[in-house]
Amino acid sequence: MSSSSTEKIQKTYHTKATGNALLTVEKHSHDTQLKLYGGCFCPFVQVNPLQLSLPAAIIGSRSSKLKQNPPWTHTRLILSTWIFSVPALKRGDWGCYESTVLMEYVDDISEKKLLPQDPKQKAHTRLWADHISRNIVPTFYRYLQAQAVDKQAEHGKEFEKQVNTLLEAADPEGPFFAGTKPSFVDVMVAPWILRCPRVLQPYRGWQPPPADSRFGRFIAALEGEDSVRATTSDDELYLDSYERYAENRPNTSQVAKAINEGRGLP
Repeated sequence: MSSSSTEKIQKTYHTKATGNALLTVEKHSHDTQLKLYGGCFCPFVQVNPLQLSLPAAIIGSRSSKLKQNPPWTHTRLILSTWIFSVPALKRGDWGCYESTVLMEYVDDISEKKLLPQDPKQKAHTRLWADHISRNIVPTFYRYLQAQAVDKQAEHGKEFEKQVNTLLEAADPEGPFFAGTKPSFVDVMVAPWILRCPRVLQPYRGWQPPPADSRFGRFIAALEGEDSVRATTSDDELYLDSYERYAENRPNTSQVAKAINEGRGLP
């Protein structure tokens, strides 16, 4: 047998959005001062185009550009004299990174706000945004990356607990966190909730909550929101992109490495 026939084939993954998300990319691919950089499957990236797609957060005349599959290959982007992780946002000759920081920046320059203007309500929003970063997101990856069945069950219960803790602090009627319209908290947590049926269910047997439960109504509300649909790719992209996480392959990502080492997210 020749060496070429035994050579391991390097798997390739999606490098651009599909479905509705691709249409959104193409719609906003004109040259503009405000540009968003990131990978096509990354949940940290999705929060920002989702935010920009909300009617309440439109900046001027939709001066946004979502750039999928950028021409550089590493997870660092050099803007001016700074080196940024992706997602990164560039406006003219200025740039910044970190998804939550970018969310607040976009809110600051938007005509209408997702963050409440009342200081107490704003603090409440930031408290639960912090809960998403500290608890929901890391537990999602622990659940997905766990290889032992008992650990999968343990992390699955913890993930559900952390989501329900968020929803216990939400408006009881909802269906969104703060009531009938999407808020800053909804935008921040939406990418991981969307990945429950698309990633956790096929890879970890995650079971959808009852449709009439608070969690069930929250999922239905997010799935039915136009801005969510506009920034979500076809299911196959997520199934393909998260296979390496589900198998906990080496060198998957800095996030996966941090979870395996018991560190906070990078």
